Amino acid sequence: MTRAIRAALVAATATLLPAASPADTIKVGVVAPFSGPFAIYGKQYQEAVETYVAQHGTSAGEHEIEFIYKDVGGPNPDQSRALAQELLIRDQVDYLAGFTFTPNALAVGPLIEQSQTPTVIFNAATSSINKESEFYLRTSYTLWQVSAPLAEWAYDQGMRTVATTVTDYGPGIDAENAFKAAFEAKGGEVVDAIRMPLSTTDFTPFIQRVRDAAPDAVFTFLPGGPPTFTYTKTYNENGLAEAGIKFLGTAETEEVNLQGLGDAAIGLTTAYHYSGAHDSDENRAFQAKLTELFPDAIANWASVGAYDGTHLIYQMVAAAGTDGPAAVEAAKTLEWESPRGPVKMDPETRTLIQNVYIREVARDEATGQLVNRETGVIATVGDLGWDK
Repeated sequence: MTRAIRAALVAATATLLPAASPADTIKVGVVAPFSGPFAIYGKQYQEAVETYVAQHGTSAGEHEIEFIYKDVGGPNPDQSRALAQELLIRDQVDYLAGFTFTPNALAVGPLIEQSQTPTVIFNAATSSINKESEFYLRTSYTLWQVSAPLAEWAYDQGMRTVATTVTDYGPGIDAENAFKAAFEAKGGEVVDAIRMPLSTTDFTPFIQRVRDAAPDAVFTFLPGGPPTFTYTKTYNENGLAEAGIKFLGTAETEEVNLQGLGDAAIGLTTAYHYSGAHDSDENRAFQAKLTELFPDAIANWASVGAYDGTHLIYQMVAAAGTDGPAAVEAAKTLEWESPRGPVKMDPETRTLIQNVYIREVARDEATGQLVNRETGVIATVGDLGWDK
């Protein structure tokens, strides 16, 4: 889009949006993939939102809350911007939420800045997003937040050489930079840094390159969905574990795909802010209500990001109604017990400060299912990439 067209869109949004009003119903627009290869995440967002509503009701303060869902399909910034504008102008929403992919989240920045619309990111994990507008808030994580602690843990476990393999776009580059900076600061060596095209479906050449380099470990980041499953399966099938090359990742062993990886996944190590196997009353209550409402649901990062995002929206609505700046200000001091553990909003980065868990795939003796078992915790980690 040209600069003139973008300016016109922003001006239209600012002109057509009504001023803050004491309306009884406050609308929240959720932009997410509900079709295509990433549709599972839109489904999980909606299920988590409905789980929170079932537990806490439909009102926050003096207001009723209504959610409106829009299907963006996948990584598509133009469509993301168009849907956000539709929600703001035609549906007259007071809050936005969702945004699985970084380009989609960034695309709405000018609109929310002009309309002063609090926008809660359920996933998109590039640190720089929240610098683009003070109206972005994030209830997921950032790649720096989980990758740097994993690098330090790997060095402390005796790993001295690592190859990195990341998808070549914003979050992947964040993950690569974070891991490399932290690992080298400890004294380790990144022997190869491989960036894979976003469209990659066959990871064999990259895995073979890692095997030829023979590092102590391979660190990887890929966007959630089919790529994570395919990459992890390729790692297993090409004998890297037998060659002594340890697997290090973030969401690559996500719960939705975990059973399909089979016993070959046992021992794969990731660092992440949530595991479906997290042992807490809050997580058990969340999962119990989730599966009561949706028997086939599997809780993962998408579920907890949307669940906590809904909590954040409820708190902002109760505190400030439709006043966007006041809502964001109220959010900056919030802290609560999440299904993932204790969290609090960082007032500067507007991203959650939270625990990062070292997870290892294991078979649960009680259920027979593969789980991401928490074997360690790095407590109260903020967005380590904010100043990078």
